[in-house]
Order: sequence, then C-alpha cells, then structure tokens
Amino acid sequence: MQPASSPIGVFDSGVGGLSVLQALRAELPHERFVYLADTAYAPYGERGDVFVAARTHAIAQFLHTQHHTKALVVACNTATAAAIHELRSRYPDMPTIGVEPALKPAIAHSRTGRIGVIGTQGTLGSAKFGRLLASLQDQAEFIVQPCDGLAHAIECSTASLPTEAPSNATEIRALCARYTGAMGRFGTEPGEIDTLVLGCTHYVFAQDTLRNLLGPQVQLIATGEPVARHTRRLLQASGNLSPASSPAPTMPNDERIQLLTTGPLVSLQTAAARWLQLPAQCCGTVDLPTT
Repeated sequence: MQPASSPIGVFDSGVGGLSVLQALRAELPHERFVYLADTAYAPYGERGDVFVAARTHAIAQFLHTQHHTKALVVACNTATAAAIHELRSRYPDMPTIGVEPALKPAIAHSRTGRIGVIGTQGTLGSAKFGRLLASLQDQAEFIVQPCDGLAHAIECSTASLPTEAPSNATEIRALCARYTGAMGRFGTEPGEIDTLVLGCTHYVFAQDTLRNLLGPQVQLIATGEPVARHTRRLLQASGNLSPASSPAPTMPNDERIQLLTTGPLVSLQTAAARWLQLPAQCCGTVDLPTT
C-alpha cells in the first residue's frame, strides 16, 4: 500500500474524465491527483473491448509504477465495463473505482418512472451495463440511446481557445438534439421522460446544451459526485486519506494536480482552463505504448 501522501490516479480515453476529477477535487481537497487523458486513442466507446482493456492495463501500470498512485479512478464507462474486474485482481492493494451510468440515483429522482440513458455503444452494449439494466427493470422504464460521435465531438471542442465558444458547438447541439429527439417526449407529465442519465463522462460538458434542449424541469444525472464520495469512503476505510490538517489548495497555482495526455498538449490545456480553471503548466504529454 502506498503512503497517504501519494496521489490518486484518474484516467479516461480523453478529457471527459475531467468531469470526475472536478468532483473528486471538491470532495477531497487535500489530495494529490494525476490525471491521464488517452487522447491519442479516444474515444474508447467506439472501439472493441480487447483494445480498451489493453489500453486500460497499460495506463494503470504506468500510473502505479511511475506515479505510485494509492488509488485508481477509472473515469470512463467503457474502460470500467471492459477491464475493472481485471484491474482489481491485478492490484489488490490499490482501491480501484470505476464508473457506470447512474441508474439507481436516477430512479430516486424520477417521478414519472421514465428514465432516459445516453452513452457510447461500448458502454450501453456491454454485458456489465446489461446486467445493471436487467436488475432494475422492475423499478422504472429505461429508454436507452447510444450517441455515436457525441463524445468525439466534445473531445474536438478543445480545439477552440478556452475563452471562446467551441468552434463545433453547432455540431454538438445537433447531435444532442438528434439523440434526445429519438428517445421520445421529455417533461414531467405522465408518460414523459423526466430524468436523463449521462452515461459518458464527456457528456457532462454538454449539459448546458442538453438543458436548453430539454428544459429545466428534466433532471440530468451524472456519476462524478457518487464516485468521489465512494473514493473517500474507500480511502477512509484503508486509513489512507491525506491529513485533513494540510491546507486546502488554492487555485490557479495548484501543484497538487498533474494532467497528462497521449495526444495534443494544447487540447488538454484548453480543457483544463475551460472546465477546471487550471493553468497550462499543470499539463504535460506522455508516450504510452500498449504493453
């Protein structure tokens, strides 16, 4: 087991997992974090399980051996579905936390009993998601919609300057409109979908667009906050939380966070500035071949 001062590792196929990192920082302000965006191979949701599992193992090994992470958050629904059980077997002494579409919280929020779920093909077509969905079918009606291209479009939005609107904002809105339109009527009346589960960490960064399309009465449910709370519980149980007496970090000059990418550095820097208000010097690149 790594010492309490060691960082928590977080990774995703790209910048979408920054939404989970955002929640982790809020829940665990005294912790150090190393985030890896595997942007060179994003998005995972449109690749096969064997490929995703291979990348997941390569990243976990890198974070464990090079950064001595005391816990690992797999901030990607597709990677969780493809490899989370293998990671837990390989690193039994390191708490490993995955993400999955937040169907159970959605049930608690819904009043009409009709819940929409959007995600990638890789997540929604996985056996893991199938088991979760089947276990809850008697508690609500779920309308499941794969959203091909949406995660990729959100990833590409980092090509714009952080102070500018994404250059592909029209494309993102069109994709959101197409997929939510295919799901049926949204609203709070009987028979309408009143809750939408964001089954991909990227989608959090399109939630303003989704709210404008669906209206303020529709609840949007993401996974970041439940994952952050679970991470805290696991670290508390193992006695491996950073001392609460250490001063909480101040932004933007925060040396407790290191962001890495296998893709273009400027994209990660843009995402960090736009969504986490982090400076460019927090970001770096890494060459990470599949082992």
